[in-house]
Amino acid sequence: HGAAELDEIGPEVLLRRTPAPAWLPTAKGEEGDFCLRSSDCAAGLCCARHFWSKICKPVLREGQVCTRHRRKGTHGLEIFQRCQCAEGLACRLQREHGPTDTSRLHTCQRH
Repeated sequence: HGAAELDEIGPEVLLRRTPAPAWLPTAKGEEGDFCLRSSDCAAGLCCARHFWSKICKPVLREGQVCTRHRRKGTHGLEIFQRCQCAEGLACRLQREHGPTDTSRLHTCQRH
């Protein structure tokens, strides 16, 4: 009776139920798409918290404000996470041009 049931279902239903093979490339998330990890996002994006979910956000470029974490593990406490700086850049304290360095702002800068 199994073959008769397959005839009634039809091939279009079987195709929907069949998972994609592992070797088939899957579409990567674009900016603003929901994600679980950075590998879910397209090149130049990372997966970061936005309120209580995670979305693909752009990796930071030179001169953009970044977050420097003093203690390990504090990154998970933010509700608006930023991506890390792009390759070749580091998150460093921004230098003020003046008598006092009062800025606590960090930006992505060349090594």
